[in-house]
Amino acid sequence: MDIPRVLGNRYEVGDLIGRGGMAEVHLGYDTRLSRTVAIKILRSDMAQDATFLARFRREAQSAAALNHPSIVSVYDTAEETVYSSTGEEVPLPYIVMEYVKGRTVASLLENGDPVPIAEAVQIVVGVLNALEYSHREGIIHRDIKPGNIMLTMDGKVKVMDFGIARAVADSAATVTQTNSVVGTAQYLSPEQARGEVVDARSDLYSTGAVLYELLTGRPPFIGDSAVAVAYQHVSTAPTPASAIASDIPDSIDRVVMKSLAKHREDRYQNAAEFRTDLLAAARGEGVEAPAVTTWTPAAAFAATQVQTMPGTGTGTAVPAGNGTGTGTMSATGTQPGTEDASTGGRTKRSRKRRWLLTLAIILIVAAIAGIVWMATSGGFEGPTPSPSVTSSEPATATVPTLTNMSESQARTAVENAGLIFARGTDISSNTVEKGLAVSSNPAFGTEVQPGSTVRVSFSSGPESVQVPDLTGMTTAQASQALQNVGLIIGSVTNVDDPSQDKDRIVTQTPEADSTVDPGSSVNVQIASGLVVVPDLGGMTESEASQALSDAGLLMGAISDKTTTNKAQDGTVVPGSQSASANSSVVRKTVVTFDIYRYQASSTPEPSGSTAATSTPTATASATR
Repeated sequence: MDIPRVLGNRYEVGDLIGRGGMAEVHLGYDTRLSRTVAIKILRSDMAQDATFLARFRREAQSAAALNHPSIVSVYDTAEETVYSSTGEEVPLPYIVMEYVKGRTVASLLENGDPVPIAEAVQIVVGVLNALEYSHREGIIHRDIKPGNIMLTMDGKVKVMDFGIARAVADSAATVTQTNSVVGTAQYLSPEQARGEVVDARSDLYSTGAVLYELLTGRPPFIGDSAVAVAYQHVSTAPTPASAIASDIPDSIDRVVMKSLAKHREDRYQNAAEFRTDLLAAARGEGVEAPAVTTWTPAAAFAATQVQTMPGTGTGTAVPAGNGTGTGTMSATGTQPGTEDASTGGRTKRSRKRRWLLTLAIILIVAAIAGIVWMATSGGFEGPTPSPSVTSSEPATATVPTLTNMSESQARTAVENAGLIFARGTDISSNTVEKGLAVSSNPAFGTEVQPGSTVRVSFSSGPESVQVPDLTGMTTAQASQALQNVGLIIGSVTNVDDPSQDKDRIVTQTPEADSTVDPGSSVNVQIASGLVVVPDLGGMTESEASQALSDAGLLMGAISDKTTTNKAQDGTVVPGSQSASANSSVVRKTVVTFDIYRYQASSTPEPSGSTAATSTPTATASATR
């Protein structure tokens, strides 16, 4: 099955410029718009797989929904019918994208050298701008990494592959599921590694990992395999960036460490919050992020501990990472091999400790096996619960999904789940109506301890509102149209205007398609139904007809009036129009007038005029 040279009778397919496990990217040319494009085409060997076909179609729709200067634009998506080796028709979907001239951040880091702090901040701010927009549109990237970030020739940041899960690649760099990449291990969030449902904060963790590498020249965790690296993301606190690059100031170090917090609720909750702190740190101002010591390995170890096993009073096995991704498990919080000094040797308690240690080793093997299972069977992408230790855990509660609920509804749902409701900060939303729930902390679907507090944020309405076009509407229709987008009608003024019928809107302020704050008023001018009659005197018939039409009037019967003045021929007789010039009449009134028609005079000149006018003197002489 070959890729057609021309797709959709429009896009010429050129050289291969990129390859992933799920798709290939070709240089292309749009023959209709005469521009160079990039064309991502589903690999032909996967086009016959219904799962990959459905995913690619879904990804195309998600990517096409995004329109932001920091996101590589998607121009078109379609499918071409091709034929397999057996002659079977197979749909081959493709995505036509903006062709970006530049380089990836991955190529910038390929030598392992850090970039200047100011440049690192600029790159990450561009990524956060893109994520702020995409998250607002409900799309989570899931694979933020240097290879998906482009730097254009003029230094602008472009993020690629929104919503796209890649397929097979380097096993040391990616985590796979049934031959499809669902995240790159060095930039994988802990919840992705555990197979939990991801949210916007997962992208922020990956962005923090990119920032770490930009500042230090290396990712926060390195291991011999994807599973080893993923394990460190779950269990091991990263070395502070300043310990690797001493020129990194404390404020930026704090921002990096907060973005890499193991628990989502400890990280930045949205891209705007992350960007604000990062820019403040770059300016040397105070930041919201806590001290770097908050995220020390000891603190991270304590944060990963699960509650005590019922009936034993002993801590459940928790990971004790050593920075290589091959950490051991301790059931008591102490390193394996230590003894309880109070028992001094092979006592019953010592045997119990060894038994717990054995159990811990079994549990860590099971946990790693679970991660491997997830990496090969799809656990990283779906909402499958973590296969790590689950036996003997205390009961948990799930934060309910509250989207579009009122405050009273959200409160009831939270309390019914055995949790405590608290109102969080209102946030703007272009998709959720004002006063309805948008998000929560912890996020919807998160497993928490019963009795935990859930802070729910409600929509404050959109950041800005686009003014609709009200032209031709009645004031009642305009009021409803404005109300639908969160605006109100302002002053209403009557004007004599021929463009609209009586009581229909002629003009508006602000103009249509401009953006204003929610709740703003729009002033309108409506047609009074009256128009001013033009002065037609001296115009030609065609000129008079056009003048009446422009004024919203109709031309009636025309009467001829004879004139012997040839210059007046074909012009309107002044004062002959049925409606006086400059008077106001109802729109579409019929106006009649007279037209001069030239006619030469038919009266002959009297003959002998010379004799008739002889002088008296001559007459007198003749009679003498």
